[in-house]
Amino acid sequence: MCRLLYIRDQSNFAPEQYLRVFAESCKNSKEYQGHGWGISLWQKGEWQHYHNITPIWEDDLAQFSDTTQILVHARSAFRDQDICVENNMPFPRGNIAFAFNGELQGVRIREAGRIGAEKIFNFILRFIDEGLELALRKGVENIRKRSRYIRAMNIIMVDGERAFVSSEYGEDPEYFNLYYSETDQIVVCSEPLSIIDRWNTMPNQSERTF
Repeated sequence: MCRLLYIRDQSNFAPEQYLRVFAESCKNSKEYQGHGWGISLWQKGEWQHYHNITPIWEDDLAQFSDTTQILVHARSAFRDQDICVENNMPFPRGNIAFAFNGELQGVRIREAGRIGAEKIFNFILRFIDEGLELALRKGVENIRKRSRYIRAMNIIMVDGERAFVSSEYGEDPEYFNLYYSETDQIVVCSEPLSIIDRWNTMPNQSERTF
């Protein structure tokens, strides 16, 4: 299962310290998270995207400039398949950045995309005319109805101003749910990171806007 991290701060911050803690948690994960990684950084009113097939803990995490937002995805490819940098999230679409982790079985949707995560992203964007918050909710509801089993389906979509988060799992909640810290700094992550003092857990089958 891939790992996710989102941070938004009122002031510029250096991503490196957070990335190093996140990378260490990925390295020590009970599931391998080394099939590449990606980061989207909000700078000068737009997203800057970086993707690498190298495991996050082996990359140069000091290379990124200060920012007010980051969305990070460390990949654990399903059945070790389709391992190429083009399949690493976050996926961009205009001012939207998208990151997903999960495993769905028996999904009955027809959508374009190289891998399942990209198909889910494109499916949600079918509803984008109604706004990103509602698009995520409608997309998830329809995917849930059309799936035989959802082992997990966690989604973070950001538009430069807000983060729209959906969390769902069918087993192993400690590993598959999302955690968040909401102070002057917003943090959403697959695991509680030691650099943050207080964490809350998103309820199963819930959506939240940060």
